[in-house]
Amino acid sequence: MHNINMANTLTICIVVFLLCLSADGARKVSHTINTRNGRFPKSLDSSSDSDVGICQSMVETVGYSCEEHTVTTSDGYILSLQRIPAGRSGAQAYKPPVLLQHGIFADASTWLMNSPDQSLGFILADNGYDVWLVSTRGTKYSSGHTSLSTSDPAYWNWSWDELAANDLSASVQYVHDQTGQNLHYVGHSLGTLMALAAISKQQSVNMLRSAALLSPIAYLNQIPTLLGKAAAYSLIGDALYWLGVDEFIPGGEVVAKFMNAVCNVTNADCSSLTSAIAGPPCCVSPSTMDAVMNHGPQPTSTKNMLHLAQMVRQGTIAMYDYGSADGNNQHYGQPTPPVYSMSNIVNDFPLFLAHGGQDYLSDPVDVQTLMSSLQDHDSNKLVVLFTEEYAHLDYVFAGNANQVVYDPLMAFCNLN
Repeated sequence: MHNINMANTLTICIVVFLLCLSADGARKVSHTINTRNGRFPKSLDSSSDSDVGICQSMVETVGYSCEEHTVTTSDGYILSLQRIPAGRSGAQAYKPPVLLQHGIFADASTWLMNSPDQSLGFILADNGYDVWLVSTRGTKYSSGHTSLSTSDPAYWNWSWDELAANDLSASVQYVHDQTGQNLHYVGHSLGTLMALAAISKQQSVNMLRSAALLSPIAYLNQIPTLLGKAAAYSLIGDALYWLGVDEFIPGGEVVAKFMNAVCNVTNADCSSLTSAIAGPPCCVSPSTMDAVMNHGPQPTSTKNMLHLAQMVRQGTIAMYDYGSADGNNQHYGQPTPPVYSMSNIVNDFPLFLAHGGQDYLSDPVDVQTLMSSLQDHDSNKLVVLFTEEYAHLDYVFAGNANQVVYDPLMAFCNLN
């Protein structure tokens, strides 16, 4: 009740505050945010260096061969993929393909931020895997569309429903067609939600060997921080959506002022937003965090943020709720959004789940709820790795993740 009352107070403060802002300000970027303490960086101009792809800027520079690819989703979004077909020694891949899917506010560079012996993308390539990276729609390298521009509101009319149904299926199909092999899938954060939603509906399962889920997200109603709960219960996404702010840019003027309002009303310690929202990482070096923040958190849709907030408020994993029986009937033919049933995941589909005790977004209690729904899963097809000191970002950026997470992950892939 305290969280809801706080959220109601926050809602009033923020909605009044928002009405004083121009929606056009959402595309402007604050230039006063400190990157070292985990706040957002100075620029999110997605056009600034998108002509220099990930291959040229992050892979070839450290001695690996790399190929740039694109695939178009069924609803017209043009996604960027990169392939690392060989290790740094030049030895060609001899193991199955692996598709790496990043989380929210990120892109495929997630898997390449550390040194080659600490970054999963390079580690897999050096261990003989055919590595594929993909960036979701709306991010810097995947901002294209067959008929829409990012300035069109319709471009941003999607949530993670479409990421699961369209982006994931297009990427998996493309890698399968290019390699002629079934593939392993590795997702982090939102990338795990995409996979769970898809495989619970048996989408793409026939082309997948396994799914490794780092910081798995299916249920979000136990997030422990007042900051996170207040942000969800305050209907921030609803207010932005109502004001016509379709693109959610972390560090943009509206969002930055939003977060300041949330921090002030909740009295939360926001000196490091990454720690306040995702949990304090144990093992990410300051230089890595600087590199991550300087690369720039990537945009998503406001509708996607609203969908995630619905998960927190409602405690379910369901399709986007249009807010009324009429709205849901129009989209789904029923008064409530269809539910993604985790118990529908095929019992013998190989799953690797890695979660941490300090993770505020993939909270251990929520992960246990997921595990309960998988209680009938074949025990020899389910690996669960718990690391008490790990938080959300440790799974992709920790200096010791190669031993703590990636070695067990590759052992799992080798068996499947």
